[in-house]
Amino acid sequence: MGTSVFNWLSEWLGSERNQYRALQWSGWAGYTLLTFIGGFFWVENHWLYTGYIAVATASGIAISEGMRRGFQRLWNQQPAQRLLGSLGVIVVGAALWAAIKFGGSLWLYGRESDEHPVVLAVYWFSYSFLIYMTWTALYYGIKYYQASLLQQEKALKAESIAHQSQLKMLRYQLNPHFLFNTLNAISTLILEQDGKTANSMVTRLSQFLRHSLDNDPMQKVTLAKEVEALMLYLDIEKVRFADRLQVSVDLDGDAPEALVPSLLLQPIVENAIKYGISQREWGGQITIKARVFAGELLLEISDNGPGVPEAELVQLGRGSGVGIRNTCERLQALYGVEQKTRFCNRPEGGLAVHLRIPFERD
Repeated sequence: MGTSVFNWLSEWLGSERNQYRALQWSGWAGYTLLTFIGGFFWVENHWLYTGYIAVATASGIAISEGMRRGFQRLWNQQPAQRLLGSLGVIVVGAALWAAIKFGGSLWLYGRESDEHPVVLAVYWFSYSFLIYMTWTALYYGIKYYQASLLQQEKALKAESIAHQSQLKMLRYQLNPHFLFNTLNAISTLILEQDGKTANSMVTRLSQFLRHSLDNDPMQKVTLAKEVEALMLYLDIEKVRFADRLQVSVDLDGDAPEALVPSLLLQPIVENAIKYGISQREWGGQITIKARVFAGELLLEISDNGPGVPEAELVQLGRGSGVGIRNTCERLQALYGVEQKTRFCNRPEGGLAVHLRIPFERD
């Protein structure tokens, strides 16, 4: 029962209108209670005093509602105009409420007071002005706070949209880059009148592109599925290289279940084939290893090609190469400082690419 009431109350307070109502009624209820207790022991006719408090509270609420409508009209004005206008609304509201309460006081106590009527009028106006100044300060404070939250929400939403657009742009750059290289290879096969091999590459190319288009670039996939997509690409390359291209995959422990950006491996393997395997007359081998350690997924993609000169090694990921640079930028956009990409020449020959990203799973 208690949980259902709490859930209903949380849902009801979800709208700004209901939040205002809750604050308005609870604030005036507190004022009424304090005023009633403050004078209860000093008056003789409690029923008459209760009626006076009820009229004062009702009129106070009605005037504050009118003030709120005035503030709503002033909200979009210039700051100076809003300030002066709000002060004018407060003065009018306080004067009206003071007149009502002053009249009620004369009705309740008569004219037995020794104070001059002007002094009493100033007292009631000052009292009413202080109450409505407090009410206005709370109203504008909450209003500015809500506006600040809305502005932050809009800024975060705009940042999120820009971030997603950047990721989609980086992800969709892969297909034209890869497509250019593959079509270039098919064109070479056609010129060499090797139509059967060219047709086989076109068939595998269509399968790979269908797979890439069917996957949302914003969604991550398991490493196991990423390797499956990579094999579609390698099937295309094996048409060209035949037995000259060997691939070894070693996914240890929970690594196959790790979530990674879609088409993460393809540009790295493509780079290894282009600058490593194709440079060797007898071909070579590409090795993909993955393991999970200390909450991170550690990936290593290596080849046994000629490697990269040390002067060029430090520029990998920042140079003109689209595939590797694109991969580094995607990882940076997705994980920030929680990722790291490292390139190094292997002692036995070839280039190794080490990726470190947070380990995530469904």
